[in-house]
Amino acid sequence: MAAPKLKMRLGDLLVHEHIVTNEQLMQALNSQKSTGRKLGDTLIELGYIGERQLLEFLAQQLGVPFLDISQKRIPSEVASLLPEVHARRLRALIIEDQGDAVLIGMSDPADLGGLDQLEQMLAPKQLKLAVVMESQLFEAFDGLYRKTADIESFASQLEEEYDQTADFDLSTSFGDEGGDATVGKLLQSVFEDAIQMRASDIHIEPDENQLRIRQRIDGVLQENILKENKIASAMVLRLKLMAGLDISEKRLPQDGRFNLQISGHNVDVRMSTMPVQHGESVVMRLLDQTEGLLTLDETGMPSDLVTRIRHQISRPHGMVLVTGPTGSGKTTTLYAALSELNQSSKKIITAEDPVEYRLSRVNQVQVNSKINLTFSSVLRTALRQDPDIIMIGEMRDKETVEIGLRGALTGHLVLSTLHTNDAITSALRLIDMGAAGFLVGSSLRAVIAQRLVRRVCGSCAIDHEPNSQEKLWLTNLMGEGVTSHRFKQGKGCQTCQYTGYKGRIGVFELLEMNEGMMAALKRDDPEEFAKLAKANPTFRPLAVAAFDYATQGITSIEEVLRLVETVDVTG
Repeated sequence: MAAPKLKMRLGDLLVHEHIVTNEQLMQALNSQKSTGRKLGDTLIELGYIGERQLLEFLAQQLGVPFLDISQKRIPSEVASLLPEVHARRLRALIIEDQGDAVLIGMSDPADLGGLDQLEQMLAPKQLKLAVVMESQLFEAFDGLYRKTADIESFASQLEEEYDQTADFDLSTSFGDEGGDATVGKLLQSVFEDAIQMRASDIHIEPDENQLRIRQRIDGVLQENILKENKIASAMVLRLKLMAGLDISEKRLPQDGRFNLQISGHNVDVRMSTMPVQHGESVVMRLLDQTEGLLTLDETGMPSDLVTRIRHQISRPHGMVLVTGPTGSGKTTTLYAALSELNQSSKKIITAEDPVEYRLSRVNQVQVNSKINLTFSSVLRTALRQDPDIIMIGEMRDKETVEIGLRGALTGHLVLSTLHTNDAITSALRLIDMGAAGFLVGSSLRAVIAQRLVRRVCGSCAIDHEPNSQEKLWLTNLMGEGVTSHRFKQGKGCQTCQYTGYKGRIGVFELLEMNEGMMAALKRDDPEEFAKLAKANPTFRPLAVAAFDYATQGITSIEEVLRLVETVDVTG
């Protein structure tokens, strides 16, 4: 195709069409000199024009279409006609293969050099150009250029090598000098795909006739099945070596951890093995250290809740609990609180299993039950180390609970987590674990309960009318009239991998203890405590907080009802 050209320079065109003022153009040009960025990007960054407005204007001037590809289903085999490395470098994506021509989307259609390179790479096919938002391009890249083809290719190659010889070189991890082994390439592709898809966990599960590799994305497992089931043992052995585990032990579970540098991300991997019928199952929790710790403001909590939590953790003594099931974001919240408390004037000691994030100035202790370095033994020693703040990774037993509560009673701020369904049952759970009611009532100051719900994909969100079952649930939950609200759901698109959801957001409830609730606990009256807690005017249950998100179009009714099934909404 003949490369389209602007009749005037972009800045002059925008001024001529009264889209930006001459003063704004001059400011953008001055800023451009120092940053070296393109003029269009500079104008967008300064807020003088929106990305979509600029691209629609460019498309009109160049006589090419502007496309919204978020709703368009693009086959991965079509996109792969242009290798990923060139697609990302040139900000270009093949949208359609039309036989003797391809429709290609670009975020900068005036990039004549890029167009020339594309023509050479895709010859003899003709190029038909469309303008696409850069943000949509990058979302499409992540979804279309997945590593599944590489995983299947390396798995097939590894099985061939396995058939030829069982003598694998398992002594080196990928990324090292010996990392060209096929098993290393396979595992690297598995990790790269997981990081690209923002997976929190990887599951490797051998079956009788196949091998499942599953990823937990936005809290839901997505599956990739490989027919090469014999390669599972080679993968597990390599992972065990990387985690420093005993490769000769296949009958007992093992736990370990290792660190990876993958696709520019520094990833801490927590690994657990378990013997199953057809080998060993491996689950790996991925902790991306690159992004750093979140602050309380960045956790997604409403601002009023953040203010109240800051008040609770600024108190000199008492216990604050963060509660919820596994994978609900408790650790993220706890570390956000710790990072705010981490000052030179405060002595902070933690007992963790495992230590998930390293914090400077904080004395972090890794619990090790094999040498009797338990939560309770660490706590006893910590109380003799003159701490201001103690963080206990998890309240697991009566002894830990009692030492933590007594520490909170004797002038220390104690932070910890507990596996319960909601804030109200957390205080009662401490008593069930054997702690005296007077000790819980005197020490506990606040409980934060939380869940993660999936966000409705912003690219394919449509209005949703609740069905009869949903209306019944919502009416029981919130009372009459709730179905008059407008709700959203995602219909599925390229951006969200056709799930209707993209990303997650935290749902929180905060229970702050008052005199009446503390007195009820001290006299071992759980019914009165629960009644007073629910009557507390500042207490908003998890289900209500999730419903608020649904009325704002942030999450769906489906997600609200999924959360409601896990919490007590009676009373």
